[in-house]
Amino acid sequence: MSEEIGKFTIHLEQEEDYAFRVKFDLKKAPDIIMDEPPPLGERNGPNASRMLAAAAANCLSASLMFCLAKEDVPTHNVKTEATCTMIRNEKKRIRVGRLDVRITAGEELLASRKLDRCLTLFEDFCVVTASIREGIPVGVEVVNETGELLHKVE
Repeated sequence: MSEEIGKFTIHLEQEEDYAFRVKFDLKKAPDIIMDEPPPLGERNGPNASRMLAAAAANCLSASLMFCLAKEDVPTHNVKTEATCTMIRNEKKRIRVGRLDVRITAGEELLASRKLDRCLTLFEDFCVVTASIREGIPVGVEVVNETGELLHKVE
């Protein structure tokens, strides 16, 4: 049985057409504009699918970094790429069909004595990806700076 541990609320206000200003519940977080691609919108900001991909990529990157570094977090040591595959379902509705996230971890992180253990754990602690996976396949790869595959989940 799940237990509620908190809530947050964000606010959206329509700017024009399909563009919305997103206001977060954080004092220092700037507002962002989200917009749909043509023909509906003008792509003046990311749409919801792009934000979903960014959220999963960010969460996975932070989760891996936390497991490997915790107290002494190196800067500029992770680069992450998220690819979102859009599909049409049987009703011809557009859906997110799959997310693939590729994390390139720098040598400073990969030198951690906890690497093997963290590669088996970090995905389970990513709130967003674990939630998304209940309905959307998410593939994850971790590679080093030369592209050598260190971890892969389909």
